[in-house]
Amino acid sequence: MTTSLITGANRGIGLELVRQLKARGERVLAVCRASSPELDALGVTVESGIDVASDAAVPLLSRCAAGTNIDCVIANAGILAADSLEQLQFEQLRRQFEVNALGALRTVSALLPQLKSGSKIALITSRMGSIADNGSGNYYGYRMSKAALNAAGMSLARDLKARGVAVAILHPGYVRTDMTGKSGGVEPKDAAAQLIARIDALSLETSGTFWHANGELLPW
Repeated sequence: MTTSLITGANRGIGLELVRQLKARGERVLAVCRASSPELDALGVTVESGIDVASDAAVPLLSRCAAGTNIDCVIANAGILAADSLEQLQFEQLRRQFEVNALGALRTVSALLPQLKSGSKIALITSRMGSIADNGSGNYYGYRMSKAALNAAGMSLARDLKARGVAVAILHPGYVRTDMTGKSGGVEPKDAAAQLIARIDALSLETSGTFWHANGELLPW
């Protein structure tokens, strides 16, 4: 049985990823700070109380996955806070770095012993982390943290290739979730299905690619 571990699993895209992977027969480890009734109802293993923004999350992640070979790690936990040059809140910017960029790196670091040749890592990023694609400015904390995540993804792809572990850097689209204030144009179930398709297609030859969930290659 294939085993996937998903962070930020209690709502939005993460919840839909859990639901769809469970439905196709995978074992799912759902990691979150706090569970939700919707997640609890899915009948998967829920590891709550894990904040990927904290260094203390590393040993907790290691323990919850101990003795398990993980076929796919989906680093999905993320936060979004609007800001502008005139209204910068630096603590808010730092929090986005801790969750969006360092949180994913903490997750992968903690789970390295559970990854084997053939395992995959999916980093759920955003095209807002693309420097070439930035046509509107603002959102400093979110853009910078996602750009940092993209850079980490490329390094992970390089560093893990010899171990046979492939890495996908994935933009889910503008998804209708709590994080976007329900203003997105893509339903979570559709975004999750497209993300799963990209993960399924991932190979060592395509490791380190920055994709839109619909398969479009995105500029750095």
